[in-house]
Amino acid sequence: MAVAELSTSCTKNHSSQLSLSSSSSSRFSHHFRRSFRPLPTTRNPTISCSVASDQVQTPIPVQAQDLKGKSECYGVFCLTYDLQAEEETKSWKKLINIAVSGAAGMISNHLLFKIASGEVFGPNQPVALKLLGSERSIQALEGVAMELEDSLFPLLREVSIGINPYEVFQDAEWALLIGAKPRGPGMERADLLDINGQIFAEQGKALNASASPNVKVIVVGNPCNTNALICMKNAPNIPAKNFHALTMLDENRAKCQLALKAGVFYDQVSNMTIWGNHSTTQVPDFLNARIKGLPVKEVIKDHKWLEEEFTEKVQKRGGVLIKKWGRSSAASTAVSIVDAIRSLITPTPKGDWFSSGVYTNGNPYGIVEDIVFSMPCRSKGDGDYELVKDVIFDDYLLKRIKKSEAELLAEKRCVAHLTGEGIGFCDLPEDTMLPGEM
Repeated sequence: MAVAELSTSCTKNHSSQLSLSSSSSSRFSHHFRRSFRPLPTTRNPTISCSVASDQVQTPIPVQAQDLKGKSECYGVFCLTYDLQAEEETKSWKKLINIAVSGAAGMISNHLLFKIASGEVFGPNQPVALKLLGSERSIQALEGVAMELEDSLFPLLREVSIGINPYEVFQDAEWALLIGAKPRGPGMERADLLDINGQIFAEQGKALNASASPNVKVIVVGNPCNTNALICMKNAPNIPAKNFHALTMLDENRAKCQLALKAGVFYDQVSNMTIWGNHSTTQVPDFLNARIKGLPVKEVIKDHKWLEEEFTEKVQKRGGVLIKKWGRSSAASTAVSIVDAIRSLITPTPKGDWFSSGVYTNGNPYGIVEDIVFSMPCRSKGDGDYELVKDVIFDDYLLKRIKKSEAELLAEKRCVAHLTGEGIGFCDLPEDTMLPGEM
């Protein structure tokens, strides 16, 4: 497998700004936003092997007050509703703003209708959807808004679409960052880290400038752990604890495999943890997991299967699906995003926990700080979480956690120029292919 390196004589220039914003165009329909504010123009620094302080890009927060201004909504959602009066008769809660990037993609096509129907936030929770796309996807984005219009969801009170994250993220209380560039033929993992890192650095700045100060951010676009770290570092005004990398899909896959092996339904599997990176170094933890309340190793006596076949099946499930289906998972990813949100807004069942890629500072497990690492979490249902302390480790588990930790540290060094921590230097230990990167 290829190892991405930058030798002492190499340079890697990124002089072109990734197109995340544009001016309005006459070709857009009258429903679409007519005014766009251009993103601040930033030149990404040269990646080289020697540190030059004047080349380091330090995240600079943009002042939110310079960007405020109500954007136009879409179609029927531009009508004025008296929500206050309706709340009195329907006991509806205060409207919440949910921003979704990559909103014209396959994952969003499943997710948005779940949110609009009340399946995610509840049957008495009105929502406003703020949909972020690109110039290339703008017509598809309008099509999504039309379908949402035609679905007549009573709880869906506002829909706005745009290609400028500074506008789309305005007052967002949840940001679901799905959009990312897929890995193309011949593209090194280091290149993918840099290209997508630029997207998430800009989106972090936009969230910092425009979103609610306590916005909850779930990063789905791969490589999601490092993208979440980049986004977080570029949003210093938002609590670091509010950023999540999606590993719920991996947890769901692990529960499925354990249930199949044990001959039980998947709801009998609990306390499942995915440790580490959303890559083939991830660690599905069968040591702490339970089946019908019993430790997995007491129910499944084939420990060789647990250490080898089970672990590999979970790690490579996405790749197998691509071979069968011809594309990466979309519906199951959307379901896992729903599960991830619910795990934060619903109290965790007593004794259970869930997996999420979160910031490691202050963790009780000895995992290196200042990375985003999937760990076991519990929530009181208030959108926040705490790390679980009553877990056990053995040599097998610790060895594999350390491998995933080393990979994430290497990824962090590779994107240092996007987090304001130096010049990016890529020495990735191996090319761990992520499902959907190709």
